[in-house]
Amino acid sequence: MKKILPLIAAGLCLVGAPALAQTAAPAPAAHPGYSGRVISLAEAKSVVAAAEAEARKNGWSMVITVVESNGAVVLTEKMDGAQYGSIDVALKKAQTAANFRRPTSYFQDAVKSGTLNAIFTGAMALEGGELLLVDGKIVGALGVSGGSAPQDGVVARAAAATLK
Repeated sequence: MKKILPLIAAGLCLVGAPALAQTAAPAPAAHPGYSGRVISLAEAKSVVAAAEAEARKNGWSMVITVVESNGAVVLTEKMDGAQYGSIDVALKKAQTAANFRRPTSYFQDAVKSGTLNAIFTGAMALEGGELLLVDGKIVGALGVSGGSAPQDGVVARAAAATLK
């Protein structure tokens, strides 16, 4: 009997093994406003190029970050002379726009008007974060930092307008 128990246990493991095989998860349902796709690297490069062109035109050194609609980084560029602190700020602006599905200027305006506390979970309340839309659907977001908030906003809006 002692010799048969390990054989029975091994047999049960082999029979149950196919049930442990990994199966594909169902695709998540798209949220309203999302396209079901994310920004491509080629699109991100064109957005960054437009942001850089606008910044150069105005003599500003900026950090530009493009994220997917879930906030994952696709591309970051630090222009020569841009301050190091702007790397993190640009990322947070892009993630705020993506996570809350609105430009960061929305939060800046709400803080200024007194309808929103300046310190709340997860949002950067400074102009310079914009949604990236294709056919009216969100594919990602952009964050720009390096100048004043209005300067960051000018560059971000100019860059976001390149996608349609």
